Amino acid sequence: MFRTLLALLVLSAGVMWCQPVGGSRAPAFDVVAATDAYLAKVPAEKKAQSDAYFEGGYWLILWDFLYAAAVSVLLLSTHLSARMRSFAERITPYQPLRTFAYWAQYLVVTFVVGAPLAVYEGFIREHQYGLATQTFGPWLGDQLKTFAVTLFLGGFAIAVLFGIVRRLPRTWHIWGAVAAFALVAVQAMIFPVFIAPLFNQYTKLDDPAIREPILSLARANGIPATEVYKVDASRQSTRISANVSGFLGTERITLNDNLLTRATLPEIMSVMGHEMGHYVLNHAYKGLLVFLIVLAVFFAGMRRALEWSLGRWGARWEIRGVSDPAVLPLAVLIISIFSFLYTPIGNTVTRTMEYEADMYGLNAVRQPDGFADIALKLAEYRKLSPGPLEEMIFFDHPSGRTRIFSAMRWKAENR
Repeated sequence: MFRTLLALLVLSAGVMWCQPVGGSRAPAFDVVAATDAYLAKVPAEKKAQSDAYFEGGYWLILWDFLYAAAVSVLLLSTHLSARMRSFAERITPYQPLRTFAYWAQYLVVTFVVGAPLAVYEGFIREHQYGLATQTFGPWLGDQLKTFAVTLFLGGFAIAVLFGIVRRLPRTWHIWGAVAAFALVAVQAMIFPVFIAPLFNQYTKLDDPAIREPILSLARANGIPATEVYKVDASRQSTRISANVSGFLGTERITLNDNLLTRATLPEIMSVMGHEMGHYVLNHAYKGLLVFLIVLAVFFAGMRRALEWSLGRWGARWEIRGVSDPAVLPLAVLIISIFSFLYTPIGNTVTRTMEYEADMYGLNAVRQPDGFADIALKLAEYRKLSPGPLEEMIFFDHPSGRTRIFSAMRWKAENR
């Protein structure tokens, strides 16, 4: 009896101790007001600049499509594609080498013809908005490296795909999609190890004040990474980024040096929580599955479009059939049309995964203010407050407002 009374007294005291003094309660946290307060930190001129940069990208989507379409039509209508095919046939009797020789010519022509737009998009415009750090020489060097990688890897892929078309004329669209998927998956696997180091230097992160919290977060979330790497992305850009990649013992956590020099530890951890969310939620594998489905649809549609187009204009363009390498500009044109129309769908799929990673990161790191602050840094080149339809069509990541609102809502629910 005495013990029971004592327990009740202790419980009552605990309850009274937990009650706010005078019965008062903490004021409600206004999520919208907190979001607006963060957005107000961006000066009007900076916001106008980032809006102009991002909105200009809308037009570039159109101009890139029209430019690529015009190049394809030019190659077909002037019979240049057919002449490149004939030249490839004269220099080698082996069909895979002929296909590769055609690809080399095609890549040179499109590289040269597309150079003005590429220089404007990748160099002039990036410098106009203060997002690039390279002078023209190093920038051109990176473009030539990209050209070389595309020449060999792309040539191999094109030879494989045209080989499938020749050997499986009735079902090439099915096996072509499967082969394209496999080629992209292999490229994704070898890119961090063999291709990325051609452009940047990767070194181990030595600062334990940053490395250890990141590795601790990785262990807590079941990511078997034992090292953290940094990449000298500042030699090309001012943008911040990070990623968690690899599988079967090749897991790697990488931060670019802009993130390390421009962000606080809570901001860095918020970014890493997001990136680890991609890894734990298997977004890479889900993305590959979506990509396989899209490829299957694209290849099926391309087969119909190629057969229809060649039936009408094949003789005029001197293209012998679907297995003729000279058909490549037509295939690129058809894929460009499909890709242009697919843009809102693809953006929505990616944006959904990015939002899932945002939520995962908030729950893993529990740094809503760090997350909101890093969203403001990303707003240097992403429009901060788009309209709902604008965000749905053009954004492959949640907008800054969406991300900050999510962080403040999380904060309100976890006070």
